Amino acid sequence: MNNKVPNNRAWLLVLPMLVLVAFSAVIPLMTVVNYSVQDVLGPNARFFTGTEWFQSILNNSALQAAFLRQISFSLIILAIQIPLGIGIALIMPKRGWQASAVLILITLPLLIPWNVVGSIWQIFTRGDIGLMGWSLRELGINYNITRNAGDAWATIILMDVWHWTPLVAMLCYSGLRSIPEAYYQAARIDRASKWAVFRYIQLPKLTNVLVIAVLLRFMHSFMIYAEPFVLTGGGPGSSTTFLSQSLATMAIGQQDLGPSAAFSLIYFLVILLVSWVFYTTIMNMQKDKPPHGGA
Repeated sequence: MNNKVPNNRAWLLVLPMLVLVAFSAVIPLMTVVNYSVQDVLGPNARFFTGTEWFQSILNNSALQAAFLRQISFSLIILAIQIPLGIGIALIMPKRGWQASAVLILITLPLLIPWNVVGSIWQIFTRGDIGLMGWSLRELGINYNITRNAGDAWATIILMDVWHWTPLVAMLCYSGLRSIPEAYYQAARIDRASKWAVFRYIQLPKLTNVLVIAVLLRFMHSFMIYAEPFVLTGGGPGSSTTFLSQSLATMAIGQQDLGPSAAFSLIYFLVILLVSWVFYTTIMNMQKDKPPHGGA
């Protein structure tokens, strides 16, 4: 019979962290929930509205269009950055000073603040002083992100690929470096091709890393704000106005606290739901994969 009394003193060490989380996350979240069911006219003038704001947000055609743009952008980003990041990680040096130099160079874009990235690309794409804009103009290509929605979209995608693909590459590189050498030795004995090594050794071992990469890149791309706002301002027209900019305009520009609170909750639930779908799908694919005896 075990008469050992459990020691719960460890909770005293965790308590400060729980209090900090409550003030930094839970209380603001409850404030947003409270605002989402009220019509806030002033500090002491509030009226209960129920689900009215949620219904108006879901039926707003402009926000529906922004949601479709946001989903399209995130899917395009994932389709480009995940394969590109894996490819970069595969060709990176494995050891020596070359590996250190490449890691330093490849992480430089990650050190640049998001709003500065938008400013850099805004200058880069100008036809008079920007290298990219001037070069395209000299080649006879009619490129203008302020008038052509296709040019604006292509530039934002290119900017995000340049800025965030290094993160995916670094994650994949760390996953590849963690694979034991014994797997590669067995593949060489079996005379496996490079494609077989990638398919049956490297890619399965990268599954957990890719889950992290997909979730991080989806969540950030779905909340992107500073870069397109600085680069295009959401234009031309509303062609590059994403959900985050629509939310900021509603909350700060129009001071519609009730609708913006309901909007932010829907926004959060969509990110949570899609992230869960990505995670579940990738993990189920890994579970359903038949075991392989060799490469």
